[in-house]
Amino acid sequence: MNPKSRGYALIVVLMCAFALTIYGAYSPARKAQKQQIVCVKFKKGVESQAVEQHMNGFAALKHEIPNIVGYTSGKTILPNGAVADYDVVHYLTFQSEADIKIFESSPAYKQFVTQNQGVWEKTLIVNADIRP
Repeated sequence: MNPKSRGYALIVVLMCAFALTIYGAYSPARKAQKQQIVCVKFKKGVESQAVEQHMNGFAALKHEIPNIVGYTSGKTILPNGAVADYDVVHYLTFQSEADIKIFESSPAYKQFVTQNQGVWEKTLIVNADIRP
């Protein structure tokens, strides 16, 4: 290949790389259409280490199960020191109800439940549409 052809080939490769970079930066993200809210009440006397393990384990599911579009969590907050029905809340978003079912039947989620349900007093799971 002569030097002039190499130059043109290099320009074409660089332009393609630039185009792919721009496409990746501006292509729309996966849009969440459904959400699942998981509320957990821990058994009385559960150590903070077990709660932290639960929180970290649930958060790790986002990286293990590609059907999860988004994930956030937090501890419940009530005014004036009132006692909450649930201690923590997990918010997951999905593209479809089928993705929720895939998540719920995934080996990673089932393993998480098996490893953590011993410290749970109760749970509440609510699935809902996300309004635009």
